[in-house]
Amino acid sequence: MSDNLFKDLAVEVFAEAADMLKTGESRKKVKVGLTTLGSEINPEELVRGAEIAMSKDAGLEVVIIGPAPENCQLTVHEANDEDAVHEVLERLLDTKEVNGVVTMHYPFPIGVSTVGKVITPARGKAMYIATTTGTSDTDRIQGMVKNAVYGIAVAKADGIANPRIAILNVDGARQVERHLNSMQEKGYEFTWGESQRADGGHVLRGNDLITGSVDVVITDTLTGNILMKLFSSFNSGGSYETIGFGYGPGVGDGFGRLIHIVSRASGTPVIEGAIEYCAAMVRGGLDKLKQQEIKSAEKAGWIVPVAKPAESAADEEVVAPPTKVVDSQIPGIDILELEDAVKVLWKKSIFASSGMGCTGPVILVAGEDKDKALEILKESGYL
Repeated sequence: MSDNLFKDLAVEVFAEAADMLKTGESRKKVKVGLTTLGSEINPEELVRGAEIAMSKDAGLEVVIIGPAPENCQLTVHEANDEDAVHEVLERLLDTKEVNGVVTMHYPFPIGVSTVGKVITPARGKAMYIATTTGTSDTDRIQGMVKNAVYGIAVAKADGIANPRIAILNVDGARQVERHLNSMQEKGYEFTWGESQRADGGHVLRGNDLITGSVDVVITDTLTGNILMKLFSSFNSGGSYETIGFGYGPGVGDGFGRLIHIVSRASGTPVIEGAIEYCAAMVRGGLDKLKQQEIKSAEKAGWIVPVAKPAESAADEEVVAPPTKVVDSQIPGIDILELEDAVKVLWKKSIFASSGMGCTGPVILVAGEDKDKALEILKESGYL
């Protein structure tokens, strides 16, 4: 083969590959269902979001479940009430006519919750919020530990090989941090991110949400739900969600369906993003990755032990030792355990009181007692 012929062939091959990348023909074919019933936004805008998503990805097809505009060019499955929408949705998933569904409502079982995806305003960076709807567990701390695992799985399915995680500064954050550290020591592999504030750490403040300090933010579902609403509609007055990818796919042990939740106020841009996010979960193999993460987490002891009431220092009659001037702070105690930790120090004849510093709850002790207090709190599992 002559050099010129080889060059011409190489140019042709690379040009064809570039065209495939532009059109999406090299991607796995994905079909996504979109329900339109119950939205507070005109169905035309929802369909427009689907059309935009498809125009960017030749390997993507969207079908409509529910009401659609008369001029809709997409495949439409008629459904005029919630029961009919649910029946069609379930049938299309069961028969594998669609790979996933973007919808405004789905009755997830306990143990399943959704991982949202937003764009942070300060840096324009994508960030995952674990979780945003559903209930991972009826116990708050256990739920947030599971949320961490679910968030990692989703981020990996979305192309982030080693997502950095951290915990929002909410009730239970320090307990979750301790348990995740324990899991990491026992072999569960993940990477901690850091707060961008001067004191760093794995517990995030509001500034970190704005800047996107980490890839995955761990929080309770109700807080996550509020964050999603704020991120998606802060510049529209709240009645129309303009930014982001929706509340995300439902994730849980043994839950094999790809159900992606959006708000009833989600506008064209969010519908477009949600469909793209759903398709990414199909192509990234979320179901397989999720089960791998859960299996690894289970081996490392992801079940949080529940303390018996009798073990709580709060239930004991403990008399405070003589009062001292408290001029030193000990941060890092979970607010749910703050009073228990104070009484543990009292039992060891160290005067302490609880307080709230600028970064969260603190225990106040005399400077001369601080080292001993730290030792006791660590031994007792509060730090």
